[in-house]
Amino acid sequence: MSTRKFKSAKSVRRFRTKRSIRRKVQGTAERPRLTVFRSNRNIYAQLIDDREQRTLVAASTLDEGHQSDSPIQAGEVVGERLAQRAAEHGISKAVFDRNGYRYHGRVRSLAEGARKGGLQF
Repeated sequence: MSTRKFKSAKSVRRFRTKRSIRRKVQGTAERPRLTVFRSNRNIYAQLIDDREQRTLVAASTLDEGHQSDSPIQAGEVVGERLAQRAAEHGISKAVFDRNGYRYHGRVRSLAEGARKGGLQF
């Protein structure tokens, strides 16, 4: 995949990091890949089975009833909600894909919230 479609050096760097991570991390039905996407306003998380190319569970700040005071708290709430939904589907383990983002801030709080909710990775 070409990096020409990106406008800034920052987005090119994130894409290259993402590509490097995806070479190493693969999700299965027993241990799906927990991937994170961050936009300026929202944060999204999914558990994906890469072999079947299927999303098993998803959660985001756009879900009904979501309230938080800060973006960090929002990440933690989304992580906990994702872990709860995963438990309902019988998923207890996952591999973490930070999707090229630094493990810091909202991404870190989402991971800690998922761990707090009972998801192991």
